[in-house]
Amino acid sequence: MRDADNAAKHGVAIKTIRRWRRLYQRGGVVRGQTHLAPPCPRCDGADLDDEAYAEILGWYLGDGHISECRRGVFNLHIINDLKHPDINQHLIALMARVEPGGRPHTRLVPGAVITTISWKHLPCLFPQLGPGHKHERTIALEDWQKEIVTAHPGPFLRGLFHSDGCRVNNWATRVVAGEKKRYEYGRWQCVNHSDDIRDLCTWALDLVDIPWRQSSWKTISVSRREAVAALDALIGPKS
Repeated sequence: MRDADNAAKHGVAIKTIRRWRRLYQRGGVVRGQTHLAPPCPRCDGADLDDEAYAEILGWYLGDGHISECRRGVFNLHIINDLKHPDINQHLIALMARVEPGGRPHTRLVPGAVITTISWKHLPCLFPQLGPGHKHERTIALEDWQKEIVTAHPGPFLRGLFHSDGCRVNNWATRVVAGEKKRYEYGRWQCVNHSDDIRDLCTWALDLVDIPWRQSSWKTISVSRREAVAALDALIGPKS
């Protein structure tokens, strides 16, 4: 059978058929299903890497979404700027920790990288999924998620600020002894249209005693020098 006909029959890409065939023919891979999905932490009581999950949860609430595929499989997609290669590699490792044995993969879109993992049990771990935009529906953590974030607020904040946030350098001028002087200072900002997600961000900041303020209807800012330094140490640079 031609690769094109085989791909059409099974509903997969031609390049996937070719890759499988080459693995069988050239690599000596045994035919048949060799990859078994890992057990679910919620359904099967499997272990969950809480620290990695807390960060992935922050990323999902920021620049992530979940789509439903065939045969009851769901895809978690996280979009990040192409200019942050270290973070994009970190996302692959995080996803592999949340789904042991999973196979995260990436694809390029203009100016960004989409990191994806597939699993039937993603709705179990991310019950916040639903139709439409996140800011158009209620986003509330379940009790077990609150326990994880309470234990790991730093990774959760890292996911939020590294996805929907940025660290900027602001400046101001003051007149000192009759002379105008310019002062520069750093500031972290997290921008999200969802009231619920902003509330989760400020709740996590309160957990680690980092002062914040809402500088606009959609922006949470950390501006005090000692607070910026504390957040720098907690979540690391966005690079």
